Amino acid sequence: MGRAGRGIAMTAAVLVCLQAADKQRDLKPGFNLFSKDQDVQLGREGAVQIEKQVRVLSDRDLNDYVVRIGRKLASQAQADKYPYTFKVVQDKAINAFALPGGPTYVNTGLILAAENEGQLAGVMAHEISHVALRHGTNQASKANLIQLPAMLAGAVIGNGSIVGQLAQLGISFGAGGLLLRYSRNAERDADLLGARMMSQAGYNPIDMARFFEKLEGESGRGNVVTQFLSSHPNPGNRVKAVQEEIRYLPRGNYNADSGELPRIKQIVGGLKEEPRPAAEVSAANIPSSRPSSQLKQYRGRSFLLAHPDNWEPYGDRDANMVTIAPRGGLGRSRDGQVHVAFGVMVSYYSPPNQERADLRRHTALLIRQMQQNNPSMQAGRDGSRRIAVDGEAALVTTLYSESVIRGEREVDVLLTVARPEGLFYLIFIAPEREFRDVQGTFDEMLRSIRFSG
Repeated sequence: MGRAGRGIAMTAAVLVCLQAADKQRDLKPGFNLFSKDQDVQLGREGAVQIEKQVRVLSDRDLNDYVVRIGRKLASQAQADKYPYTFKVVQDKAINAFALPGGPTYVNTGLILAAENEGQLAGVMAHEISHVALRHGTNQASKANLIQLPAMLAGAVIGNGSIVGQLAQLGISFGAGGLLLRYSRNAERDADLLGARMMSQAGYNPIDMARFFEKLEGESGRGNVVTQFLSSHPNPGNRVKAVQEEIRYLPRGNYNADSGELPRIKQIVGGLKEEPRPAAEVSAANIPSSRPSSQLKQYRGRSFLLAHPDNWEPYGDRDANMVTIAPRGGLGRSRDGQVHVAFGVMVSYYSPPNQERADLRRHTALLIRQMQQNNPSMQAGRDGSRRIAVDGEAALVTTLYSESVIRGEREVDVLLTVARPEGLFYLIFIAPEREFRDVQGTFDEMLRSIRFSG
């Protein structure tokens, strides 16, 4: 080939590269009322709170291994130079999460589920990408345009911590909390940026795609997989999108895998489980917790219901989930977790694989997941009864479990309704000895439910 031919070929190659680059999604943080420094402060305060709720491991080999992977990824330009930290949490659930500003936590269940170091690095890169793209504070900013500016100004001049002031707005780090719950668009962007980060760090991005594919194929395996899929909603064609992204990445030598994962899995397998301390609520609080006969309305994003006016809602109105309870009906265990002894919890259960909610089948799956989280929970003899709520078919299932009130048993009445958003559920919780007297309140709450959309 002559010089002219080689020049044409090179020009064509350059044009192909430019066209590929044009097709790559431009990934950058969205609208945000928080500064980057406030992301960091929020993460540091949140880490103190989180570490009261989970068991952070101190095993040196285990932590050194996860830190080495994390630092490889966080040193890439895509991670945006936040002060990342990496810790291992003893938890069988296949999961990892990162707080705004960089504190990152990896469950032992994720380490055991990964088939190679690249798969583990893929999930960690995904979580680091949520930090770099500032998805947590972006969510909070969009949901609280009115209150946040004044709150953040108060934090700057020293009027309390950011975490404390966000809690007053119903924004938290807890399960399903706005700061750790991302949209499908955010999940897609974290996948793509994570793939770029992996490639730069020397890991094959296809390992991320294969791990997601593996989990989606095992979605019926139980809570250890369900937790990951519920907190990392599939943006649609997830594996295909990562594979498409890989086409635009420079081909590199993917040689970052240290080969240490089998040894690390042995360390995890040898860990002793330590049960979490039980919460306690004083029985003396119960008289003040009984529901008032006067009701007031609570309006969530897609539902409305009435509740006793002496019970308080705890939650973000845009989150489609709320706990409504009297202060005397809430107890906190020594590990920092809040438990409900008297009150109502409302939320949506997301069926696996983005299935449309099926009332009976997904109610059974939800109950199974609840029982895995609370082994003392048992179904009543009468099974489920069918009723109508706002003109839609619903199931009411009575369950029994140990109460957080010492020596008491509680009744957990579960209402489920199949909705376009998923399986709507409401759990009415009361001590068994009180339930007969408050059942009328539960029935009134059911009659008050209205769905929007």
